[in-house]
Parts: sequence; structure tokens; C-alpha cells
Amino acid sequence: MNQKTLAKWLKFIIVGIGLCGLVIYFLLLPLFGTDLVNQSPDLAYCFYPWLIFLWITAVPCYVVLVLGWIISGNIGRDKSFCGENSRLLKWISILAAGDSTFFFIMNVVYFFLGMNHPAVLLASLIITFIGAAITVAAAALSHLVLKAAGLQEQSDLTI
Repeated sequence: MNQKTLAKWLKFIIVGIGLCGLVIYFLLLPLFGTDLVNQSPDLAYCFYPWLIFLWITAVPCYVVLVLGWIISGNIGRDKSFCGENSRLLKWISILAAGDSTFFFIMNVVYFFLGMNHPAVLLASLIITFIGAAITVAAAALSHLVLKAAGLQEQSDLTI
């Protein structure tokens, strides 16, 4: 698979993830939340705080998709190993760390406000660990891309 084909596939996947996220965040979450409120009207006060909280957590996810789109473009232009990709991967790492930290902290805050169930709080640990894994993977890729960019630069100067 050549660079341009790989870049096209990556962009296709990024668009697919973005569309799935839109369906989840703006169709399924409000639908399930409304259904939950209809089943338990005593939870109505939790609907909008949770919905807004979950929408806020979507913002870094979409910023990461934009950064991934830029990285894919660089790959398509045969600039896979460059300082820009390393910086973008570092930003992805920072955004993943911040989003997963915010997600966990807000779950704890909602728990103490009586707006969260202990099982949901425990389940949020899974999401937090997935965010931590993405953080570490993006940081490691950033480091490796920077090292490869340095080697490629040395190789280009040698020839």
C-alpha cells in the first residue's frame, strides 16, 4: 500500500469515526437520556447536566480527529516522519489525557452531587483507562516519529 492510498484510508476512517460520534452524541445520548427520564421522572434534574457534560467531552475528540486528518495529509504527501507529525501526536496525547481526566473528575463530582450511580462511576474507570492508553500510545508515537524524523534528516543530508 502506497502513501496516498494509506492517507485516503486514514481519512475515510476519520470521517467514519466522526459520523459515528455525531450519531452517538447528538442522537443516541439525548434519545436514551429522554427514555431514562420518562422511565424515572425523579432523574429529570440529571438529564441536562449529564448531556452537556458528555457534549463537552466530545470537543477534544473532534479536535483529535482534525489533528489526525492533518497527519493523514502529511502521510499522503510522503511526510510521515516529520516534526509536525510529532507535535500533532503530542497534542493528541495531551488532549486524550485532559479529556480522560476531566471525564473521571466530573464523574466523581456528579457522584458526590447525587447525580451518578456507583456502577456508572466504576464503569467510567474503563473509559479513563482507555484514555490513558491512548495518551501513552500517542506520546510513544510522537517520540518515535521525532526520532525517525531525525534519522531521515540525517540520511537526506548524507546522500
